Amino acid sequence: MLNDVSLLIGITLMYSAPLIFGALGGVLSERSGVVNLGIEGMMTIGAFAGAAVGYYSGNPWLGLLAAGCAGGGIALLHAVAAITFKADQTISGIALNLIGPGLALFLCRLAFDGATMTQPVTNKLPKLFGDSALSGAAQNLNVDVTVLLALACMLVMWFILYKTKWGLRVRAVGEHPAAADTLGIHVSATRYVCVILSGVLAGFGGASMTLAVIPQFTPVAISGQGFIALAAVIFGKWTPHGAYGACLLFGFAQALTVFLGGGKAPVPSEILAMLPYILTILVLILFVGRSVAPKADGVPYEKGAR
Repeated sequence: MLNDVSLLIGITLMYSAPLIFGALGGVLSERSGVVNLGIEGMMTIGAFAGAAVGYYSGNPWLGLLAAGCAGGGIALLHAVAAITFKADQTISGIALNLIGPGLALFLCRLAFDGATMTQPVTNKLPKLFGDSALSGAAQNLNVDVTVLLALACMLVMWFILYKTKWGLRVRAVGEHPAAADTLGIHVSATRYVCVILSGVLAGFGGASMTLAVIPQFTPVAISGQGFIALAAVIFGKWTPHGAYGACLLFGFAQALTVFLGGGKAPVPSEILAMLPYILTILVLILFVGRSVAPKADGVPYEKGAR
């Protein structure tokens, strides 16, 4: 019994980490007033960059860094479209969800002799307790270091948003950009930084999947995680700690899929595979009406407009 509980907790934490990075990116972008529906695309290009660089360099940390850069680069496209050209942010985000997987697949074919998946990464990101002599139920809790990194990112973001002057500016830009502008805050620059950082975090989320959970990039490595992360942003009421808790809930749903799929329950595999997405829909139906987004979220800012 203890082994089963510890195994379920360990799998929950493992699958939550990619979602947490993606959701934190969504929180940061939307807190500044830019809707980011492109988390899925950013995570996908990050997943490929992390696996490819991790494979060729033999260093998973370089892969993680490359994934952040790749996600940030894709996010820059969204920032240019949404902030500079004031394009519809929903359309721009959807476009990224098409560009990200397509670009990842194209680059994968170039880098791996026409293959649609990378070679397995030999050196994955380390476990939280390294190669320590854990045994029994404790061994199931020896999760990847990305779990700790995700928790650290959540705490840092919470501190920055609610305890620093820059965080106050970000929230002001997301709530009332015109008032923030009159106080000397550069609205566009603040939004640019937040959107690019959201892409970096989403890239880390993609790499958390291909450098920790699975050892390689495949076309289905990121299959809906970006949209689940977006749901976590809404369920968590656009706060870092709320999104973190929501990701743990969704990670638990994915863990149940794996745990029960081992023949522990007479449930059809098709039903188990739908669990995370069913839970996402239920959460949105039950809670989206009770969550209030930042007032300027999704509204392009034009200087001088009131």
